[in-house]
Amino acid sequence: MSYVPGGGGFPWGAALPAATSEPASRWRWLVVAVSLVCVQLLRPGSSQAAGAPPSPAPDEADGCVRASDILSCTAAGLDRVPPDMPVSAVTLDLSHNLIGRLEGGGFEGLDRLETLRVAHNRLTAVMPGAFRNASGSLLRHLDLSSNRLSVLERHYFEDAPGLEELLLFDNRIVHVESRALAALGGLRKVYLSHNRLTDFPFFSIQEHSHPHLSMLDLSSNRLSKLPLEDITNLPVSMQRGLFLHNNSLVCECSMYGLFRHWDQRGFASVTDFRREHTCLVFGIQRGTVRFFQHGRYFDKCDLAAMSQGLKEQESSVLVKLGTPLLLHCVTTLAGRHVTFLWVSPNQEYVAPPGNNGSLKMYANGSLEIVAARAEDSGVYWCMSLDRRQQRNETREVNVTVLAHEDEPHEPFNTGFTTLLGCVVSLVLVLMYLYLTPCRCPSCRKARAPAAPSQGNEAGTGSAQSSILTPTPPATTEGPGRKVSTNKHVVFLEPIKEQQNGRLRAGMGGHLGPGLLLEAEQHTKLHSQSQQTEPVMSMFSDTPVKLP
Repeated sequence: MSYVPGGGGFPWGAALPAATSEPASRWRWLVVAVSLVCVQLLRPGSSQAAGAPPSPAPDEADGCVRASDILSCTAAGLDRVPPDMPVSAVTLDLSHNLIGRLEGGGFEGLDRLETLRVAHNRLTAVMPGAFRNASGSLLRHLDLSSNRLSVLERHYFEDAPGLEELLLFDNRIVHVESRALAALGGLRKVYLSHNRLTDFPFFSIQEHSHPHLSMLDLSSNRLSKLPLEDITNLPVSMQRGLFLHNNSLVCECSMYGLFRHWDQRGFASVTDFRREHTCLVFGIQRGTVRFFQHGRYFDKCDLAAMSQGLKEQESSVLVKLGTPLLLHCVTTLAGRHVTFLWVSPNQEYVAPPGNNGSLKMYANGSLEIVAARAEDSGVYWCMSLDRRQQRNETREVNVTVLAHEDEPHEPFNTGFTTLLGCVVSLVLVLMYLYLTPCRCPSCRKARAPAAPSQGNEAGTGSAQSSILTPTPPATTEGPGRKVSTNKHVVFLEPIKEQQNGRLRAGMGGHLGPGLLLEAEQHTKLHSQSQQTEPVMSMFSDTPVKLP
């Protein structure tokens, strides 16, 4: 029995005689050719014919997840930026991977990209043109934190001028080139904390170059000294968001004066991190001091002079009408090649030595208003130009002229009027107590006393007469008695009349605040009353009991 090649080992037929061997060989070659043709035809489409699933898309094969306009490739084990990413991506997240550097043109074609996160990788460099042909000015948020960057070079962000938020914290950055952030005029927040910076080019982020910058975090670095002149030249909005805590600052009066000035103005960068503001003290014992809690180290510093110097850098000035005012053109440019020019509120250019006699300008750039007028109020612009370095800076000062009144006087003081009223009241009381009343001629004759036979009613009338007359009675009850000089001044309740052995209130009520009683009348009144009340005398320490 013979077997045909390609027949799968199955018998083709019984053994043939030798005479028939030639036709059998023809059939054998025919079967082999047909088998080879079938194999070639079935091999390319074998998987589709068998119903195998289609090959995965590139983003799914790389471990990325796509959700609408978001492409997330976090923790996918990537060592480079994946190619052929969807052009519709607005947010791209490549965090927690193994990417070593960003190559040029790595994000080419992503013209809608606004947020790019490459945090927690192994980045050591950003090659030129890394963000070229990406989204240009649309890229606003860039996160390169927690990597291995050591230097911020000038070309890093040249192709991303629209950046508003730049995160570079937790790297190994030791140096920032002066032009590294020059192309980012729209920056609002920059995070450079937890690096190894020993200095920073503050002069490169002035108001004219970065007008929207409101936060610069340089905390937890290795800054030892601060360029105070460059920092004080920054706009107040930048100073308010400048974080410098947890550095290696050396304790100096100028440094302490700057932070104390910020603390008094309530800047959140200082008030929220008071305990983290430290400095190094060099001396017998070297250590770190929380200078806001231990201000005794700066007792010998002239903080008043430093505060005055900081106040001169304010952008708003108040001046009284008719008084002179000197405006300084604060700039970081220096040298004999620097020229200055002022622009007044009425769009008048002022150059040395001044004009119109009302404005004087000096060679150092200062402008003097000889006598402030109401029309001098407004915004003054100072422009400094260094022709050699092709650099210029501008600064504005808002001047407000206060018009004083014709007769300056202090505002109405309620405390003063209250004190004056008290003094007047005291004088009137003293006059009432110590000045003798006027004795008119018609009142000099004393009224005759009542007869002694009238008894109790006479005593009562005598008491009433002593109340109404300013002088004591000439005689007493008896005709032969002398005038008694033993008198007491008392205050009585309303006069009471006697009825049926008891005293009752009279119709007239009380008759006066005081009463002069002779000793005999005092004895009779005391014997007539059943109920007595002690009354203290004004001029005697013994109580007097009256009905």
